[in-house]
Amino acid sequence: MVRTGLIGLGTMGSALALNIAGKGFDLAVWNREAGRAEELQAEAGALGARLHPAATLADLVALIAPPRVILLMIPAGPPVDEMHAALAPLLGPGDVVIDGGNADFHDTIRRDRAGLPFQPVGMGVSGGRDGALNGPSLMVGGPVESWALLKPLLTAIAARAADGTPCAAHLGSDGAGHFVKAVHNGIEYADMQMIAECYGLMRDGLGMQAAEIGAVFADWNAGRLQSFLVEVTATVAGVMQDGVPLIDRIVDSAGQKGTGRWTVIEALHAGAPIPAIDAAVNARNVSARLDERAAGAALYGPAPRMLAPGDWTGDLEQALIAGKILAYAQGFAMLHEAGRENGWELDLAAIARVWRAGCIIRWTLLDPMAQALDQAPGRSLLLAPGFAALLAETVPALRRVVAAGALNGLAMPALGAALAWFDQMRTARGTANLIQAQRD
Repeated sequence: MVRTGLIGLGTMGSALALNIAGKGFDLAVWNREAGRAEELQAEAGALGARLHPAATLADLVALIAPPRVILLMIPAGPPVDEMHAALAPLLGPGDVVIDGGNADFHDTIRRDRAGLPFQPVGMGVSGGRDGALNGPSLMVGGPVESWALLKPLLTAIAARAADGTPCAAHLGSDGAGHFVKAVHNGIEYADMQMIAECYGLMRDGLGMQAAEIGAVFADWNAGRLQSFLVEVTATVAGVMQDGVPLIDRIVDSAGQKGTGRWTVIEALHAGAPIPAIDAAVNARNVSARLDERAAGAALYGPAPRMLAPGDWTGDLEQALIAGKILAYAQGFAMLHEAGRENGWELDLAAIARVWRAGCIIRWTLLDPMAQALDQAPGRSLLLAPGFAALLAETVPALRRVVAAGALNGLAMPALGAALAWFDQMRTARGTANLIQAQRD
């Protein structure tokens, strides 16, 4: 019996469809582009028997026994509203429509309150195509009653942490799932930027070649930095094309889809400081200004200076550990503040556990983060004994790295912002008294 449908058979939708079929669920599938559903069924081989192509939306709904679950894997924004409008005459109470795109959580809240004949649910999906196929991290928002219907399917297709726990959880009502996914992406921006800053120091400050840099990241990935982003950095740094490192041919202008910017905007609304994430978003904006940067280099040269000899890769490893901890701490603090402002009592430990596998920011230290957040849910990770000890060990290297960058013309926006925030947070008597005097 078919209980589930999926609309949108692009890269992510097709991968999720194969994941669902591979876990033993029959699935009705429909795509706006005619013939794509049949193509996927043919491509699926033996799994194709569990895929049931539909010619129209009405046919899709007719294939599914109530209560129906329909997963939308289509572009966020107006396309989701249009699909809701098209499904409204076909569905009824008890049916659930999941938006699995990178939606603005405000849109998800609006749809929840729109009085639709079915229950809309917002779900953050992380892990890219590989995660969708083999097990993503799933962050679900919506009524508890809907979660009861969805849980068997979503926990079956989700990634598994090392202890076997599925990385799928119900995190709160209406837009909670998409909100948590946006903060996940904000942390991802900071994580990627910090890694890029370490790469830049090795390339421009130490004169290391891409293959050497890749080997350093591979070594780091065997220790406390073990994570998806460090692993993939080691891989891409070693890729050669016609005898030239591929990474050296890629234009250094990074794109973005908006979720990092949404995170910064919501943090400002909530009064939750996330300077490392903010710096990472701004760094991507700066990266797009290629002509201005070229003009600046011509005007203000010379090029960055080489660093004095020393154990810089050891310091960089420690600095990246510290920077990542600080970025995650900022993200969890924002979840606590902004979640409360939006009416969600978010379980931060549960979120940390959902991020342990399948998602882009998965990291070996998320297990101890979850334990620390279990012990004191509202406490900053900076004040958790285990992380306080780890920061005391690694922050001195972060100081040396950020100072070396400043002295030698190597930009360290995210690592520098993380360090500045740490110093503010460890200072009992700051300088805001003067600002307040100026205001008065």
